[in-house]
Amino acid sequence: MTESTDGQRWEVLNPAIRPTDPQQYLRAAVEWHFGEETGSAFWLRRARTLDFDPLTTIHSYDDLRRFPNIVDELREVPVEDLIPRGYGPNPPAPRVFESGGTTGAPKRIIFMPDWLESALDRMEKGPQFAGRRPSNLLVAMPTGPHKAGSLYDYIAARQNFVKFSIDIDPRWVKKLISRGETDQAARYVEHVLDQIEHVLTSQDVGALVITPPLLLACSRRPQLVELINTKIELITWGGAHMTLDQRFELEQVIFPKPRFLSRYSSALILEGARQRPGTSPDEEIIYDPGSPVSTFLVVDGETGEQVQYGQRGQVIMNHVSKGMFLPNNLERDTAIRVPGPPGQIGDSVSAPKPVETFGGEAVIEGIY
Repeated sequence: MTESTDGQRWEVLNPAIRPTDPQQYLRAAVEWHFGEETGSAFWLRRARTLDFDPLTTIHSYDDLRRFPNIVDELREVPVEDLIPRGYGPNPPAPRVFESGGTTGAPKRIIFMPDWLESALDRMEKGPQFAGRRPSNLLVAMPTGPHKAGSLYDYIAARQNFVKFSIDIDPRWVKKLISRGETDQAARYVEHVLDQIEHVLTSQDVGALVITPPLLLACSRRPQLVELINTKIELITWGGAHMTLDQRFELEQVIFPKPRFLSRYSSALILEGARQRPGTSPDEEIIYDPGSPVSTFLVVDGETGEQVQYGQRGQVIMNHVSKGMFLPNNLERDTAIRVPGPPGQIGDSVSAPKPVETFGGEAVIEGIY
């Protein structure tokens, strides 16, 4: 096969192009990740432990259930082993992000440069940025190894606005809570609120990205309530969960002036599910994943069987892209199963919330 023909073969996996034929896309992704010349060291090694051959067995998204859930292995695997060989003998360096460490040591994923650029393109075209004048942004979310806050650095550079951030360590808060040191955790939250207040008091900021626990904490500080209602045009929240009653109170009563927007995400799906348009304040938000790259399945946590529409179950996430292959990941969240839009692979979800225990560990959200 010539180099040009080979390039055309993998063009369907170009992350800048949203796939139009899900089955063709899945077949190409499986051939890429399990081909000796293109697959990553991790998956080529892991394939030898499977009781099936992915190249001849995986034909549909339902077949992804055959894979074991390997995400716990991402706590220790060298990130170099995650880079597909198809990127060449001297591949570009990936950006490494980590999970929040809610259920133990953090898991690591990689954003190859082509995936990062395409993800930023989609962010810019999405409801958070499209159709509004760029304004300075305060990200009251974890940055550093966390993609939730770090991706905004790139958007700020692209759109030429100022991104402000605060110093926040969500893992420390979770440790305090797990040890029963709730007073110390509360004092840490006040320390974070002091930082948010200082930025909003001293700087021109028009948009706020924040977690629900921190926004709820802001609502209990009159000075912050006034600052947010006076300065902020858009509040984007995510990273933890919010009840319908909490959302109604925050949107309609405490912060009636800003527009609210949310995303349902996980580090291990690499891209968040967008809020479906048209949701009223007294309705649960519906989240649609970026099918066929990111797909959801809502199942009974004990039997693994798919629940009926309108019922709550545990969320399985699949990520299938050129840069990473993460199938059959049973997440720590439950959600209500909702029909997806026409053409979507898998389920949409609403009202996500964490399970109490996961993998033998208590699930502690803390502030993220």
